[in-house]
Amino acid sequence: MKSLDRLTFVAASVLLLVFGLVVFHAPLSVFFSQFLPESIIKAWKEILLILVVPLVVFLLQRADLLKKLSRDLLLQVIAAYILLHILLVLLIDTNQYQKLAGLAIDLRYIVFFVLVYAIIILAPSLRALFLKVGAVAAGLSLSFAALQATVLPHDILKYLGYSKDTIEPYLTVDKNNDYIRINGTFRGPNPLGAYAVIFLSLVLSFFLKRKQTFMKHKWQTALFVLFALLALWASYSRSALLALGVSIVVILSLVFVKNIKLRYWFVLLIIAATLAASAISMRDSSFIQNVVLHNNPNGGSSVDSNDGHITSLENGVEQVILHPYGSGIGSAGSASLKSDYPNIVENQYLFIAHETGWLGLGLFIVICEIILWRLYQTRRDWLSLGVFASGIGLLVIGLLLPVLADDSISLIWFGLAAVALASHYKVGKK
Repeated sequence: MKSLDRLTFVAASVLLLVFGLVVFHAPLSVFFSQFLPESIIKAWKEILLILVVPLVVFLLQRADLLKKLSRDLLLQVIAAYILLHILLVLLIDTNQYQKLAGLAIDLRYIVFFVLVYAIIILAPSLRALFLKVGAVAAGLSLSFAALQATVLPHDILKYLGYSKDTIEPYLTVDKNNDYIRINGTFRGPNPLGAYAVIFLSLVLSFFLKRKQTFMKHKWQTALFVLFALLALWASYSRSALLALGVSIVVILSLVFVKNIKLRYWFVLLIIAATLAASAISMRDSSFIQNVVLHNNPNGGSSVDSNDGHITSLENGVEQVILHPYGSGIGSAGSASLKSDYPNIVENQYLFIAHETGWLGLGLFIVICEIILWRLYQTRRDWLSLGVFASGIGLLVIGLLLPVLADDSISLIWFGLAAVALASHYKVGKK
């Protein structure tokens, strides 16, 4: 960063700070909320992003890039998505907390994507620094998760202030203490699992695309892969395991599909059928009942998680049909908990549609489609390939959970997507 001018240095430093610390947002917010106002502590990322927006706009204007970027279809759709949120805040009445919290949850990763996209275009050399910061954060986070899953007490986070009133230090599968679900440095087991999916997808992509460089650091990387697998396993996140499988298939297909002979596809099909048959044959075992089906035969929770998902899905679909224009910003998810009508929607797409209507969902899908298509076009780059595959995995998780409502996951993935896409942006090319 020595070659950067002072203003670019400041903007990049703020974005790198958010990118590096957001993985530890949960423990930091819980700990410091004991001494400082909770609302400010939880909103530190959003405050920093708002402050850096005018600086990045100025830098783009100074570099004669603002007008050109304004013609970028992706940024135009993003602008429409943000404008829709602002209009809904003005037109549909929700309380002040809902509006502020809803805007933060819905737009922080979109704004972060634009800011990182712009700063990498302005200073392409920052790509390496963003990846280094992300790698260090991943190493620390996954190391702690692996320790929590093995040698540390499962409730170690209680010493930072974790509790039933803040964040549970750990969870269990269907109230069965034989299956402890760890949080790591995240808000819960599911975000931890989703983060492991992103990390493992990037490592696999890097290995396949940059083998020589990978082999120079093979032992360190292998150790952190082990940590990520331990964290994923100890999260007992079914959605994350499914997403990882999808992500691996996507990467292997894009890298080897032209070179795989037909007989090997038959072998893979036989292996998949064997695994499925084995799972069916062991459906009455303790592991399958608890981990896969989340059905504790010895009691468990009074509310079945599978029934909860189905009920949430049914209610979400009903609300979207009844309110095609949306029910207002902050009307779903955690932003709605401090209202008269709290509403938890366990589906990313229904979550967006509930707040912003069919138009908002359509714009969101177009944003994701453009990002993923551009990542696919640059898939020769290991970063683009890994982010593309993990993005497909996150979309799968989104069918079961509002995965992007978690700031750590959404900011990390959209930040990586911005770095990957901006790395291939040609300033002089139309």
